[in-house]
Amino acid sequence: MRRRRAAIVTIAALCWLSLHVGAAAQTLLERLIMPGPLVEGHAKLEAKCGNCHEPFSQHSQSKLCLDCHKDTAADRATHKGLHGLDRAASSEPCNRCHTEHKGRGADISQLDRETFDHDLTNFKLVDAHRSVPCDGCHSQNARFRKTPSLCAECHKKVEPHQGRLGQRCDNCHTMVKWQATKPFDHDKTKFPLQGAHKDVRCAMCHSGELYKDLASSCVSCHRLQDVHADRYGAKCETCHEVTKWKTVHFDHDKTKYPLRGAHAKVKCDSCHTGDLYRDKLATTCISCHRKEDPHQGKLGERCDRCHDENDWRKKLTFDHDLTRMPLIGLHVSVPCEECHRSPAYKDAPLACEKCHHDRHQGRLGAACGSCHNPNGWARWRFDHNKQTSYPLTGAHSNLVCEACHQVKSPPDLKLATDCFSCHARLDPHNGDFGHGCDRCHVTASWKKLQIKN
Repeated sequence: MRRRRAAIVTIAALCWLSLHVGAAAQTLLERLIMPGPLVEGHAKLEAKCGNCHEPFSQHSQSKLCLDCHKDTAADRATHKGLHGLDRAASSEPCNRCHTEHKGRGADISQLDRETFDHDLTNFKLVDAHRSVPCDGCHSQNARFRKTPSLCAECHKKVEPHQGRLGQRCDNCHTMVKWQATKPFDHDKTKFPLQGAHKDVRCAMCHSGELYKDLASSCVSCHRLQDVHADRYGAKCETCHEVTKWKTVHFDHDKTKYPLRGAHAKVKCDSCHTGDLYRDKLATTCISCHRKEDPHQGKLGERCDRCHDENDWRKKLTFDHDLTRMPLIGLHVSVPCEECHRSPAYKDAPLACEKCHHDRHQGRLGAACGSCHNPNGWARWRFDHNKQTSYPLTGAHSNLVCEACHQVKSPPDLKLATDCFSCHARLDPHNGDFGHGCDRCHVTASWKKLQIKN
């Protein structure tokens, strides 16, 4: 009881001194009643209690703490971080959790790493981050709030892109497994993936982890596969498509030389042997087929007058009626080579005997058409009754030409027309009645008589 009274008297005296003597007496009082040393971080404030305490005002202590710990005050105001998200930490007085005056080595943070809920921070631990030890992210000499939150800040040493893709690693990678990437939407880039490009691995185009400022032309990736050896330039898409590289879709019909017939099946390199854009090809047939020209240029360069594009050797379209020798009768079905024995078609003969065997051996001249018909060589069309002055009647109409026109050269076409000139050897009168045989005989039958006065 006496001790209690003595303590009260002492305290009262000190209070009176602090009020009436000044700051020196107050400092002395604070030292006498201080419960213990401060932690290492607050050691410099130990001689200035007024920085953390106001006399006889316990409620102002948290305000003084937040005036000094501005980051914590900001978290409370914006509801971020531990002191802004945790209900108790955001509303309770600071000394409810952080009790001071426990000595230099005391831990007043009251943080239990085993039970700490990281969801109450600005960085929730999900997926693979849950199994990472605290020291894996929080270094011992740094404050927790100073721990980086961007992927690149922690994974900089294992980041293969070397910062070229920025710091938004989560755009492609997931927290489940660092090497597993999200399905990147390439359609949002300047080079949408289409056709066979969709199945190509990223590294095939993005070698060396280069993703920005890559060339988008076909040859930038396929130059080694360019079978044209750069002759056709860099516009591969003009002919090829992304679905299948070997599929060609170039529409030659939109050029000055549409491909028709057999030309449609010819490979590009068969005609385009040089540079596609600098070497302009001629469009005449002979420019490509000169070596195959059997006429050796003697018929000129208008091959299309006879040949067409479907079959160079078989189908001919030449109109022979436009020549000096129109084809009629059996001549129509005769192969060209039967008359045109050499590639020089112009030197083909026109006379019949030049192609046909003349059984008359030239004795009847060269005008075969006077007697023969192109519809059939054995058919006659010479009309002795109309084309000569000696009509054939009676038995004369059945005679072969050679019966009267004796075999000799040149042929005797102007024969005598009296009976005796042909029948003298058969005259039983031995010329006694003269040469007027027709006075008694008729052409129907030599033995039949028709005596005229």
